Amino acid sequence: MQILKMHKKTLILLGFVLLKFVIQYLLVNPEYNLHRDEYLYLDQAHHLAWGYVSIPPLNSWFAFIIHLLGDSEFWVRFFPALFGALTLVVVWKAIEALNGRLFAMVLGATCILFSSLLRLNILFQPNSFDILCWVTLYYVMLKYFRTEHSKWLIIAAIVCAFGFLNKYNIVFCVIGLLPAILITKQRKMFTKRSLYFAIGLGLLLILPNLLWQYQNDFPVVHHMTELAETQLVNVDRTDFLKAQLFFFLSSLFVILSGLFALCFYRPFRTYRPFFWAFLFTLFIFTYFKAKGYYAIGLYPIYIAFGSVFLDRFLNEGWTRYLRPLAIAVPIVAFIPISKIAFPDKSPEYIKTHPEAYKKYGLLRWEDGQDHELPQDFADMLGWSELANKVDSLYLALPDKEQTFVLCDNYGQAGAINYYSREGIKAVSFNADYINWFDLKRHYNNFIRIKEYDENDEDELTKTSPYFETSTLADSIANPDAREYRTRIFVFTGAKIDINERIAKELDNRRNSY
Repeated sequence: MQILKMHKKTLILLGFVLLKFVIQYLLVNPEYNLHRDEYLYLDQAHHLAWGYVSIPPLNSWFAFIIHLLGDSEFWVRFFPALFGALTLVVVWKAIEALNGRLFAMVLGATCILFSSLLRLNILFQPNSFDILCWVTLYYVMLKYFRTEHSKWLIIAAIVCAFGFLNKYNIVFCVIGLLPAILITKQRKMFTKRSLYFAIGLGLLLILPNLLWQYQNDFPVVHHMTELAETQLVNVDRTDFLKAQLFFFLSSLFVILSGLFALCFYRPFRTYRPFFWAFLFTLFIFTYFKAKGYYAIGLYPIYIAFGSVFLDRFLNEGWTRYLRPLAIAVPIVAFIPISKIAFPDKSPEYIKTHPEAYKKYGLLRWEDGQDHELPQDFADMLGWSELANKVDSLYLALPDKEQTFVLCDNYGQAGAINYYSREGIKAVSFNADYINWFDLKRHYNNFIRIKEYDENDEDELTKTSPYFETSTLADSIANPDAREYRTRIFVFTGAKIDINERIAKELDNRRNSY
């Protein structure tokens, strides 16, 4: 009988995992390309290193695997979906570790499945793996608090190291946990020799990235300073706290139940540090005026606690009849959100049905103006068009192998490199591309991809004196794309040493760091 129950649980879990993958692939309309950020991360597969200007190295290893698998959009979408599915599995295992029964497991899995993770797991970015690391670290600490076995501290160190090598955001998870442990009875773990061995192991694993940062003058410091000055300075702490309500809005009652249980439910006394970790971590994020989504990884473990508590609470008398309702709430409450949160509708549909998108502010871009599509959706259009047009112009050039392709931003460069059938290697003075210039080749032609700006001086006027021929060859024609009217200039027959000009500009840009 016990074996049959285990078999049933496994089949249900596999059903949730399969459903997760199916839904993720259905949430993107075929009219959309990848998102601009994804092209940068995919290009890192061709420049493997122990660090990057934008992120730590782990995501590039996943990009390299995608490259080995053929670089198709199927595999690009597979990995974030996989990390989301594994997040669901870890929550399931956490419920199992808390002696939760099948109802608790199904409730927890439902809450994870129908949440903001569906939106996050669409994109190949470090965020999906970051959340997986957060919930895995919490699960490992849960196992340690339960057993006090030293092996869990070693595993925790390994999880932290991989989280750090993926995204430095995991540091906030650790900073929130430490004081929470210190103010509870679990502080006795600091007297264990195995803890310091684990810390040493973790530092050893992340050492290559720390050395890379040192050798490259800590670009993460420049990146964080720039982020604080240009984006985080505009973040309102109240808005950050408001945003927290929406990430798991449909399962908020389960999270609150978990927090309540950690305070007052006697079987959870051992896990009291998790309650304080929740408060400390939110306080730290709020103090530093973090972006709202930085804290998403905080919540899944509290869904596990809440599911187990509700399993016990809804188990006697008339309360057992509330169980189907508890499972239905996350699904039903998520339906209205799902109608506007995902790029599953065509651009034309959104433009003809803008009411709900406008009502929730989804049409407002960084420029403060309302547009016809949400900014993230517009960032998924026009890329293949750009690459195809650059390919065609490249093929028509004399001595095309001597052509230098320079873009305004990393999205343009990454998209050209991803879609190009001619092996073009476009670069930009933006993000990691500043380290990927190839100056060993002599250049005679110049293709310039430039964002449209009606106030900008004409590129032809500035650059044509240095070449024998110059033309505004094409532009992005898709009016729904954020890159709409991005222009493609072609210059041939250089009268100057292009390599020398590039080298000087590179020195200026790097010195500005």
